[in-house]
Parts: sequence; C-alpha cells; structure tokens
Amino acid sequence: MDVQQNQANSSLEANSDQAIADNLRQIEKRDWWVWGNSIFVMLLLTGALISFTLPSLSHGAEPLFKIKVTEAIFGLVVLVVLFNVYTIYQQVLIKRLRRQLAEKQHHSMILRELAMIDALTGLYNRRFAEQRLAAEVARSARKGHPLTVVFLDLDEFKHINDTYGHPAGDLVLQEFAAALNRAIRGGDLAVRMGGDEFLLILPECNHEQLQLVLKRLGALEVAWEGRKFPVRYSAGWKEYASGDRAETMVAAADQALYASKRAAKNSPLPDLVPV
Repeated sequence: MDVQQNQANSSLEANSDQAIADNLRQIEKRDWWVWGNSIFVMLLLTGALISFTLPSLSHGAEPLFKIKVTEAIFGLVVLVVLFNVYTIYQQVLIKRLRRQLAEKQHHSMILRELAMIDALTGLYNRRFAEQRLAAEVARSARKGHPLTVVFLDLDEFKHINDTYGHPAGDLVLQEFAAALNRAIRGGDLAVRMGGDEFLLILPECNHEQLQLVLKRLGALEVAWEGRKFPVRYSAGWKEYASGDRAETMVAAADQALYASKRAAKNSPLPDLVPV
C-alpha cells in the first residue's frame, strides 16, 4: 500500500511539474511574440514616417501616393494608440499567466509538503525518510562520514490508547515527536514511520554523540485530563559500516530495537543494543 501511495504521489508531482514547465514555455513564447510584434510595428511606423518625409525632402519629386500630412499624422497616431492598447492587453495576459503559475507552484509545494509530512506529529514521514537516508548513506560511502540510524518505539502504547482513549494516544505521539525535535541537532532528522514507531537519521553522529541525543530526550510525562502518566520508549541503533545500504541499516536498527525491548522493558531510558 505504501509503495502504491508513493507511486501515486510521484505521478501527481510529475504531472504538476510538467504543467508548470508547459506554462513557463507558454509565457516565454508570448513574451517573444509581443517583442517581435513591437519591433515589427516600430519598423513599420518608421518606414511610414520616412515615406511621408521623403517627398518633402526631394525637390520636384512626385510622391507615389498623394496623402495629406494631417491625414498621415492622424493615421500614425491611430496606429500607435492601437498598438499600445494591444501591447497592454498582452502584458495583462502575461501577468495573469505568471500569477496562475505562481499559484500552481505554491500548490505544488503544498502537495510536496503534504506528501512528506506526517499530519499528526508534524514530523517527516517514511517516504521522505527513505529518500533522505539513501542520500546520507551515499554521502557516507563517498566521504567516510559517520552515520547513525535510531529506531524508537513507544512501550505499551496500546495500553495508553485502551486506558485513556485515542485522543490521549494522539497527544502522546505529538509530545514524543516534539521531544525528539528538541533532542536532535539541526542537521538531524526525526521521522514518524507509522503508528508509534519513529526513526532518527543522525549524520556525522557516533556512539558518544548518540548517547547525548538520548540523554537530551530523557524521560517523558504527559498530562491528560488532570492526570500525568509516564511515557517510556525503547530504541535500537545502527552505525554505518562500509557496504551498508539504507534498507539494511533500518532493518538492523529495528532488530536492535526489539532486542532492547526484550532486555529492559521497565528502563526509564532505552538500553541501546548496537549491531
């Protein structure tokens, strides 16, 4: 289902990008067309002025068309006015197209954000995490930088939902997501993978730095209807090793997570199980 959803979102984004590119080409063509017409009309008016003034400059030469000067000037004024009205009209159309294009770009950005952001917690979702982790793995493979992936899972989350209700469970997820954002560094990424599972992507983070992140995360209490209850979690992690792929790192961190849950269910802070 996730693969199908990702493919559908990718198709929508591709169609939106194609529509924006088509609109850009249309605006460029219209701009060139307006400029071409402007040059043509200016040349035409210049030629008309020259044709009207040459007979008066050449003494004794008979003009090809006998047109009064006032009529010629009036005709030129009419042409200039018509051309200016036409140019203004074309510029209005171009501005309208640009405004529509800006709206489509804004709409496309909103769609991209919706496709990458978890609506409940505001964290990035699995789809974006897969793309980001693949990029970070490739960067670590090229430059040898450390990279750590942490899988986190809330302990007894079903019990919270059953005891306090799903609104309380949603609040727990939101509070835990906020705590993750406070604990990580600026270049790190917190992700909700689904349900009560979370993922941290920590570039240039070794074991000691990971311990600092988890220390900042600390213990969590959530207040609900005048009562407070603790929220415990378990975590497993995987450091990048040469040859690792993104999916193998996530799978290894997931295995370490469940080993951690089995080893210390009642620990206020997670016991990390390295792989």
